[in-house]
Amino acid sequence: MTGIVAPTVVALGAGRMGRGIAHAFAYSGHDVTILDFKERTKEAAYGLLAEAKAEVAENLEFLASLGAVEAAQIPPVLERIHLAPFAEAEAVLGAADYVFEGVTETLEAKADVLARASALTSADCVIASTTSTMLSSELAEFSQRPENFLNAHFLNPAYLIPLVEVSPSARTDEGVIQRFTALLESIGKVPVRCNASPGYIVPRLQTVAMNEALRMVEEGVASAEDIDKAVRTGFGIRYATMGFVEFIDWGGVDILYHAGNYLAGKLDPRFAPPDIVDEKMRGGDLGLKTGMGFYDFGEMDTDAYQREKLATFIRLLQHLELMPKPAGD
Repeated sequence: MTGIVAPTVVALGAGRMGRGIAHAFAYSGHDVTILDFKERTKEAAYGLLAEAKAEVAENLEFLASLGAVEAAQIPPVLERIHLAPFAEAEAVLGAADYVFEGVTETLEAKADVLARASALTSADCVIASTTSTMLSSELAEFSQRPENFLNAHFLNPAYLIPLVEVSPSARTDEGVIQRFTALLESIGKVPVRCNASPGYIVPRLQTVAMNEALRMVEEGVASAEDIDKAVRTGFGIRYATMGFVEFIDWGGVDILYHAGNYLAGKLDPRFAPPDIVDEKMRGGDLGLKTGMGFYDFGEMDTDAYQREKLATFIRLLQHLELMPKPAGD
């Protein structure tokens, strides 16, 4: 980072999310301040902040025990994490380029914090909430500069999971979105853009899947243990290799169409495919085999694409020691 002035990053809130975000930025070479934005006694404030930094240290030491981090790298990472009580909030926020709000997951708490924090930050500072439930369009109303506000949904543990669901509101400046996305990419995160919608992407998908798993337990379809084994050795591996929509195109939109309608008739109407599947069927856009589905394969080297996907799948199976072994081994 020689010759480059790194942005000033603040994790507002010393809870799990603030600690994870501080870890991620510090590990990637950024100085980051964990700011406790609640008035407490000096002893209580520094106790909480020390606990936050100690948790980061513990996580780093665990990574080192697995060989994922060298022990010598830990002290420099911890040195880049600074701690600030509420009394220093005005100075810390006034100097911030990016603020990640991670306070209690209630509308009242976030409304209060966003209003007070945006009053203390500079005109160019970007404030990102990290809520996993609330809409950016709702929270933007509490910021004094909604054009500089968006949501960044990290998945726990925030210092490990690459994905960050970036959800701007209709009032977020496009330049802010691009700058914020570039910041996340610079620390090794994989941002995806999502409109303000309940559940974002991953929580919405996983809620459906988890509820369906429990329905199968409730109905006696399979034991909890066998359902989880099926996820670990089949479902999870498959969709770590390619996403849901990509897999639909890989197998064929028609397969989903027929399977969904069969399950809707046998189990529940909720399994019926959405209208967009009917549209693809009518247009003959069935995916990889027709050259067009939800993705356009028209100018793609599909043989190379298929080989690479299968190679990734095989490497994952080998890593998990699940690759079938030939006779005699």
